[in-house]
Amino acid sequence: MIKPSKPGRANRIEDQIQRDLAVLIPKELSDPRIGLVTITGCKITPDYAHATVYFTTMGSTPEASQEALNNGAPILHQRIFKLLKIHTVPQLHFVYDKSVEEGFEMDQLIKQARAEDAEKIKE
Repeated sequence: MIKPSKPGRANRIEDQIQRDLAVLIPKELSDPRIGLVTITGCKITPDYAHATVYFTTMGSTPEASQEALNNGAPILHQRIFKLLKIHTVPQLHFVYDKSVEEGFEMDQLIKQARAEDAEKIKE
């Protein structure tokens, strides 16, 4: 019988992978398509076989960064395997995080609406 994983264990592993990748990506991957990458989150499957890593980028297109990161994923997986002390280290899958971009757009809409309201009050 397999014991259920400890509560929060998956969260701790996700956080550790996120921290490790933030350090490893600039050191291990020299592909110029990556640009300046920020790891915004990580979600692992219940069996720890796969990790979806969310990122944002500056200085490169999201598509080019995603392709370069996924090409470098085996190298990063190997480095993380040495750092983490767990039996199964998940395969890494990088996905562009649109939430930051959407947040900026929402902020602009709010500012625009406030400016329009201020103009109506002045009239």
